[in-house]
Amino acid sequence: MHTRPLGSSGLQVSALGLGCMGINYAYAHRLSRDEGIALLRASVERGLTFFDTAEVYGPWTNEEVVGAALAPVRDRVVIATKFGFDIDPASGAIRGSDSHPARIRRVCEASLQRLGVESIDLFYQHRVDPAVPIEEVAGTVGDLIQEGKVKHFGMSEPSAATLRRAHAVQPVTAVQSEYSLWTRQVETNGILAACGELGIGFVPYSPLGRGFLTGAITSLNDVGAGEFRAAQPRFQAEAIAHNQRLVHVLRTIAQDLLATPAQIALAWLLAQRPWIVPIPGTTKLHRLDENIASTTIQLTAAQWQRIEDELATVPIAGARYTPALEAATGL
Repeated sequence: MHTRPLGSSGLQVSALGLGCMGINYAYAHRLSRDEGIALLRASVERGLTFFDTAEVYGPWTNEEVVGAALAPVRDRVVIATKFGFDIDPASGAIRGSDSHPARIRRVCEASLQRLGVESIDLFYQHRVDPAVPIEEVAGTVGDLIQEGKVKHFGMSEPSAATLRRAHAVQPVTAVQSEYSLWTRQVETNGILAACGELGIGFVPYSPLGRGFLTGAITSLNDVGAGEFRAAQPRFQAEAIAHNQRLVHVLRTIAQDLLATPAQIALAWLLAQRPWIVPIPGTTKLHRLDENIASTTIQLTAAQWQRIEDELATVPIAGARYTPALEAATGL
């Protein structure tokens, strides 16, 4: 597995990371603690060095699994976690955003304990908090960096203007936003352009469209009842049926390259910029191997253009989030 730089920060990570959320949170199929640890260690054995978690996943338990799994290889990996939500300590329910300085510090201390580390490699603001000036957030993380409790500052789903304001106070190492063949807003809203200009790495989450771009979802029956996806517009019956056209295009291209639709989707992302590091999640070892193999696919200019041309003829049906969740992204 070759590595990639997260912008100009000096932080090098594997070309593909692992989004750890789905190990025990958000989706119907969840792993036990031991199964999660085994998957994470298998990821390291295969060359992955970049792992993404958050206090809200579980909540709290995902960080504990990640920390336990990676403790024996701590010097070989980069662990990213996140702050930014007000979580009810009794029920675990999200009560809204909270990036007040005191809250950031409390989350940092708790995450350090759960992860079992002396310093958090990459500390993202999970969502922009409209009640707290971004300069205060950046300054607080900057203080934590000075204290040795955090190494790098990241932001998830900021607007380009907010990113610039934060970066002026404390350099941002990486931005994490949704980006895939069916979610491409970052190409037009200024985020990718700002990252390139400022030397900030970009980390696409849900690079496989929450599983849709693999071709494994053909009806509502393939989406677990009660899980996160089931409530989103893009995973309703009509949208699922319409968007099969996108999977058909991917499958056709994949056959020509002796690859899978998922591998084409990841290879396409990797070809966008040399400082882009996707973080697909999985709970299955064979899917992990499939994803990793995407890093060996070198798309030619003609192949890349063919993907662009064919996808331009496929309109995507359904919003990625409900209106309330979309408003909370900060875009």
